[in-house]
Amino acid sequence: MSGVNEIRSTFLDYFRDNGHEVVTSSPLVPRNDPTLMFTNAGMVQFKNVFTGMESRSYNRATTSQKCVRAGGKHNDLDNVGYTARHLTYFEMLGNFSFGDYFKEEAISLAWNLITREFDLPKDKLLVTVYHTDDEAAELWKKIAGFSDDRIIRIPTSDNFWAMGDTGPCGPCSEIFIDRGEHIWGGPPGSPEEDGDRFLEFWNLVFMQFEQQESGERLELPRPSIDTGMGLERMASILQGVESVFETDLFRHLIDATAQALGKGPEKDTVASYRVIADHLRSSAFLIADGVLPSKEGRGYVLRRIMRRAMRHAQLLGARDPLMYKLLPALVSEMGRAYPELVRAEALISETLKLEENRFRKTLERGLGLLEDASANLSSGDRLDGEVAFKLYDTFGFPLDLTQDALRERGVEVDVEAFSQAMERQKAEARANWAGSGEAATEAIWFSLRDKLGATEFLGYDTESAEGVITAIVADGAEADSASAGETVNIIVNQTPFYGESGGQVGDSGMMSGDGFKIRITDTQKRGEGLFVHSGEVVEGGIKRGMPVLLEVDHARRSKIRANHSATHLLHEALREVLGTHVAQKGSLVSPDRLRFDISHPKPICADELAEVEAMANEIVIQNSPVSTRLMAVDEAIEAGAMALFGEKYGDEVRVVSMGTGVRGPRENKPYSVELCGGTHVKATGDIGLLRVLSDSAVSSGVRRIEALTGEAARAYLDQQDARVREIAGMLKVSQADVLPRIESLLDERKRLERELAEAKKRLALGGGGGGSDEIRDVAGTKFLGKIVEGVPGKDLKGLVDAGKESLGSGVVVFISVDDGKASVVVGVSDDLKQRASAVDLVRVASEALGGKGGGGRPDMAQSGGPDGSKAKEAIAAVEAKLAELLAG
Repeated sequence: MSGVNEIRSTFLDYFRDNGHEVVTSSPLVPRNDPTLMFTNAGMVQFKNVFTGMESRSYNRATTSQKCVRAGGKHNDLDNVGYTARHLTYFEMLGNFSFGDYFKEEAISLAWNLITREFDLPKDKLLVTVYHTDDEAAELWKKIAGFSDDRIIRIPTSDNFWAMGDTGPCGPCSEIFIDRGEHIWGGPPGSPEEDGDRFLEFWNLVFMQFEQQESGERLELPRPSIDTGMGLERMASILQGVESVFETDLFRHLIDATAQALGKGPEKDTVASYRVIADHLRSSAFLIADGVLPSKEGRGYVLRRIMRRAMRHAQLLGARDPLMYKLLPALVSEMGRAYPELVRAEALISETLKLEENRFRKTLERGLGLLEDASANLSSGDRLDGEVAFKLYDTFGFPLDLTQDALRERGVEVDVEAFSQAMERQKAEARANWAGSGEAATEAIWFSLRDKLGATEFLGYDTESAEGVITAIVADGAEADSASAGETVNIIVNQTPFYGESGGQVGDSGMMSGDGFKIRITDTQKRGEGLFVHSGEVVEGGIKRGMPVLLEVDHARRSKIRANHSATHLLHEALREVLGTHVAQKGSLVSPDRLRFDISHPKPICADELAEVEAMANEIVIQNSPVSTRLMAVDEAIEAGAMALFGEKYGDEVRVVSMGTGVRGPRENKPYSVELCGGTHVKATGDIGLLRVLSDSAVSSGVRRIEALTGEAARAYLDQQDARVREIAGMLKVSQADVLPRIESLLDERKRLERELAEAKKRLALGGGGGGSDEIRDVAGTKFLGKIVEGVPGKDLKGLVDAGKESLGSGVVVFISVDDGKASVVVGVSDDLKQRASAVDLVRVASEALGGKGGGGRPDMAQSGGPDGSKAKEAIAAVEAKLAELLAG
C-alpha cells in the first residue's frame, strides 16, 4: 500500500472505523472567512465549530482537504519546482475532535495508524512537543515508548498554534521521520533543521486554551483536537523517494508532459516539469471551485500560477498550448476522489487553452523587453522595479514570473520600487486584495441556531402559514419585544418566506397577529439554517412566543419563480449553443429581471443569443410540468443533474427538472436537471415568455446575460415595437424598410465625412501647398508650423504627412485647438531625423501647451496640452529647439 489514492483511502477508512465522520473536502474558496484567500488547512471548514459559533451532528471528524498556498500570508509559489517538498496545491489529511477526545487518544490514534497501517519503522520516528507541554511528552513515552532524546522540546511558536490574536489555541506535537544519513539535515531545533533528512509529516494540535485580549490564556472547558498530515509527503515516505515529485501521482503527470513534448526531463529541465505538474493541479482545482483568471484577487493568483507554468512549458520548447493536453492525465488520477474535477473538465480545458493562447501573444514581447532591460545586469544586480511593473501592467507578467526568469542569472528585482509603482498606478492585485467569500457570520445567529434549531421552510408548498415568533433581534442584540415604528429581525419556528440564496432574492410580505402587523421587506438565511425576516412593525407590538400569520407577497413571488426557472432553461440552452465548458458563475433572480453570469471566453454574437432565446422559449411553449425530488447528492450527479462549481452541497439535495429535449443528446429526456434549493414555476408555460436583453463582459472569461420574462418581457417587446413604428414614421418608410434606409443613411454620412475631412485638409494646407509665406528657413532647413481649427487631433497625422510630402525635406508641426485644449503632431523628413528627432521637438511643444512628455518615432511624434491659447508659443518653441538641434 503506497499509491496516493490508496493512502488517502486508508487514512479515511481508519478514522471512520474509529468513530469519525468522513466529511467531504470544502471548496478552495473559503466561506464565512474573508480573511483567507484560499483554504489552506483542514481545519478551515471547522473554524466556527472550534469557536463555538456552529454545531455539527458529530463530535469527531476526518477529511482529506484540498489546499492551496499561493497567495497572501501562506505562499509557496516561488519555491515550487526548486525544493523537494513545496507545492501550491496539496491535500491535507486530518482528524478532528470537537470536545470529545484529547491528547491521549489523539496520540494513540496517530501512533497506531503510522506504525500498524502504514508500517513505518518505529526506530526512525521522533516527535517535537511545546517546551512546557509535559503531558504530551509523557504520553509519547507511554504510548510509543520513546526515550527523552526522541522527544524534542521546542520553545518557539512553531510548536504553539493559535487561530488568531484571540480565540482557541494550544501546543502542537509534530511527528518526524529520519530518512537516513545520506540526506543532509539535522533534527528539529538544530542548526541544520532546514535540511531534508528529518521530514515532518503530521502535526497534532491540542486546542486547550482560550487566548484573551489581555494576553491571559484560560483553560477551555471542552478541549479539542486538530491534526494535519500532508498526503504527498506521506506518499514520498511510503514510496521510498526523496521528493514529492517522485511519487506515483506526479510521475504520471510528468510522464504525460514528456509524452506531449516528445522528450523527458533532464538535470537542467526537471524543475520545469515539476512546476508544470504542480501548477496544473492548483489551476484545475481552482477553476473547478469557481475561480477564473483575472487581474484581481483570487483570479489574479490563479493567473500567476497558470502563467508561471506556461512560461516553463515554453522553456521546454512547447510551441502550442500544453496544459490543457495534460488535463486528462490529472482527471484520470484524481477524478474518482474529487468528482468536481470530472464535472468541470470542459471548463478547465477551455480556460487553460484560452489563457495560454492569450499569454503566448504577449510573452515574446515581454521577454524581449526584459532581456533589453537586464542585458547589462549580472549576478547580484537588481532589475529596476519600474521595469518589472511595466512588464506587469503592459504584458500581464506577474512579479514572480519576472523574478523566475531572472533567477538563473542570479539577478533580483527591486521589489520595493515595484510595489511603489503598483500603489501609484492603483494596481489591484496583491495590495488591494479584498476577500470574495461571504461576510463573516455574526455569532448571534449561530447562538440562536443552537438554541432554537433550524427554521422549517414551508415555501415550496405554500405562500401562507402560521408560526410562532421564537426570537426578535434589534440593533444586533436579542430583544423580548418590539413596538410600532421599530425595525427588527424576526425568527419564526416555520416560514413560507424564502431566504436569499443561490442568487434568488429573499421574499417580502406581511406578518400579522392579535393587534399587530409587520411589513417584511427581506428574508435572509443566517447561522446555518435560520430564516431571518427583516421588516418594520407597522401596527401594535410584538413579543417573543406570540403566534403569527405569515403571508408572502404572491405577485412578487410569482415573478421571482418565473425568472428563476428561466435561468435554468437559459443555462442549458447556453451549454447547447456555446459548449459544455459553460458554467454558472453567478446569478441574480429578482422580480423585475434576471441576470446570469457564465464562464465563456468571448462575446456571444447576436445569432448565438437568438438561438439560445429560441431554444429556451421552445421549452416554455411546451408547458411541461416542473418536477422536484430529494436525492442523495452523489446519486443526483450520477443521474446527470448539474451542480454548480465551487458550491457545497449536503448529503441530500433537491433536484429540479423541467422540459423535454427535442434534439441532440437530450432528445426525449428531461431538458434541464439541476441541483437547486430555489422556488420555481409549476409548469414551464408559467414563465410566459423569455427575452434576452444583452450580453456583456464581467471579467476575463465571464459573460453576463440579462433577460426578462412574462409580463416584463411582453412590455419590453411592445416598447421596442413602438420605437420601430416611430422611427419608420420619421424616416417615412414602412417598418420592413427601416433597416435598409438606416444603412443607406449611414453610408451617405460616411461619404460626407470623408469629403469634409478632405476639405478641411486642403483648407489647413492653404489650398494644398502650404504656401511659401508659411514656410520658414531654420538653419538652412524648411520649417512649416500651422495652427488649425476644427480638425480632430486624430487627423493631424495625415496633415503632417501631406506637409512633409510638400516640403520634400524639412520639419512640419501642426497644432489643432478644440475646446481650449491642444493636440500637436510633429513630422521630420527621413534625411533629418537623426539630427532632429520628432520626439524631442514634440516634447517642447507639449511643455509650452502645459502638458508633459509625448511619444512616437524620430520621424513622427504626437502630444498635447491643456492650454490651447499657447499654440503660437508652442510653434515658436519647436522652431527654437529645431535651431538648437541643427546647430549642435
